[in-house]
Amino acid sequence: MSGAGEPEVRLLGSWASPFVLRVMVALRLKVVEYEMQQETLGNKSELLLRSNPVHKKIPVLLHNGKPISESLIIVQYIDEIWASTPAILPSDPYRRAVERFWGEYIGDKFSQVIRVLRGSVPGDKDKMAGEMFTALQYLEEAFVSCSQGKQYFGGDSISYLDIAAGSHLAWIKAVEKISGIKLLDEARFPNLFAWADRFCAHPAVVDVMPDPDKLVEFTVKHAAMCAPK
Repeated sequence: MSGAGEPEVRLLGSWASPFVLRVMVALRLKVVEYEMQQETLGNKSELLLRSNPVHKKIPVLLHNGKPISESLIIVQYIDEIWASTPAILPSDPYRRAVERFWGEYIGDKFSQVIRVLRGSVPGDKDKMAGEMFTALQYLEEAFVSCSQGKQYFGGDSISYLDIAAGSHLAWIKAVEKISGIKLLDEARFPNLFAWADRFCAHPAVVDVMPDPDKLVEFTVKHAAMCAPK
């Protein structure tokens, strides 16, 4: 249990992290009150190191003092603990498996492309952009299949896959500005483009989705911090 005066639900994270955004959206969908503890870049708190001693990374959800790590695991935990509607994971086992598959794919592919295009790790930017176009095409087709003509991957409401993919939208816009490469093009990916606007405007998302311009500023500051003195 949490100590006296401590919040029942606390989130250790950063406003700029797409993985932290996933958790915030899930909590807001379930109307769960939580306290956000911002972690400082390059200066991890003792609470974070103690709560996630294996990976030492955000996000970490503290529920009654008990830590849960890894963003998509946390999202599933939230869905199970606060079982009120809307459900985040589909009830159908096959649909649930499909959304989990795409969630893992997005986590692996999008993160690497974004790191290269923002310049935080070395890599061939043209090659990475090509890989991103392929990933977005797969996701465009997955949207048509999963949404069944409705507004979200989950149909009428935001689901696990909406959260997994939508968490990267602000960073995609930011790296478009940084790299000069248009990734989420309306003509090329019309369904995803329209879905992205709907997702960003959703009441559970709109107040916590980072501003792409602020992410560009964040990238510049991070690069300056990492530059040789």
